Amino acid sequence: MIEAARIRAVAREFAFSGEFAGAARWGSGHIQESYCVECGEGAARRRYLLQRMNRAVFHDVPVLMENIRRVTEHIAERVQGHADAERRVLRLVRTRDGRLWHEEPEGACWRAYRMMERARSFETVTSPEQAMEAARAFGEFQAHLADLPPPRLAETIPDFHNTPKRLAALEEAIRADAAGRAASAQAEIAFALSRRGLAGALVTAGLPERIVHNDTKLNNVLFDEASGRALCVIDLDTVMPGLAPCDFGDMVRTATCGAAEDERDLTKVAMQLTLFEALLRGYVSAAGGFLTRAERSLLAVAGLVITYEQGIRFLTDDLAGDRYYRVHRERHNLDRCRTQFALLASMERQEAAMERLVRTIRD
Repeated sequence: MIEAARIRAVAREFAFSGEFAGAARWGSGHIQESYCVECGEGAARRRYLLQRMNRAVFHDVPVLMENIRRVTEHIAERVQGHADAERRVLRLVRTRDGRLWHEEPEGACWRAYRMMERARSFETVTSPEQAMEAARAFGEFQAHLADLPPPRLAETIPDFHNTPKRLAALEEAIRADAAGRAASAQAEIAFALSRRGLAGALVTAGLPERIVHNDTKLNNVLFDEASGRALCVIDLDTVMPGLAPCDFGDMVRTATCGAAEDERDLTKVAMQLTLFEALLRGYVSAAGGFLTRAERSLLAVAGLVITYEQGIRFLTDDLAGDRYYRVHRERHNLDRCRTQFALLASMERQEAAMERLVRTIRD
């Protein structure tokens, strides 16, 4: 936790309305450290989201912030005149000298957004209607950015969804066996290697490059507290060029199963077809206007590919000695891998039904 005096000093660098009144830790994110800052008094009080960016993950802050500036300003233009336009996109707050971020003398970098009022996020899906709303928001996000003018957005994390490279990293981790764990993960290794064909299903399909979110979890959508309608997409650090079905696939991975990502009781891990259908309907209703026939045809398999990819990432990190993902117990990453592979197996059993839904659902 950062001391209050430091938060106050950083907040004063931004063009917030009113005097600093207080700040509190905000959210449950593990990458950026976030604070809700209150400024002003009474009816004039305003809230802002102040974030310290993680330079260990995002090394080039100017490139990251320029991506976010371009994306948010473009979407703001697209939603201008729409109902509730002010809450349809994140709004950056610049520093008092007009910069997109503030850098402290020791190198820590901060940014700020207007706080989205009367809105909330959810960690798990509570209904098919909510899943449909979230998927519509992500599809709308892609649609808004389909005509973003050049230049090409920078890749903040290169090869993020390059599944063949993720598989190659796993194969190297198996050969190296740096933590001496391969012998106790033979079942998971065999499962992963027997599905090598999934790795190239998206990246070798000749799909058009799109601007995508790359972290399409439910908690990255803000919903209106009163109506339950999705307002906007948040957490824009990984917005960059990519493949549209990857975003949909990650929605399927994260929203169709109620079990925790590290659930040890694998009997609880299964894809719910009703939630897949809800995601599909919501996403296609917003993105169907620009998706090609090839992109639409791969929406079902995208769920399998991205679940497979995440599973082999967890397995790779387990074999390497837990170098990337934070762990909270012995072989935590292996537990996470098993959960992903159980979910993938559930998807494989329902793949024919998923494909039928993709073929029949219209915009």
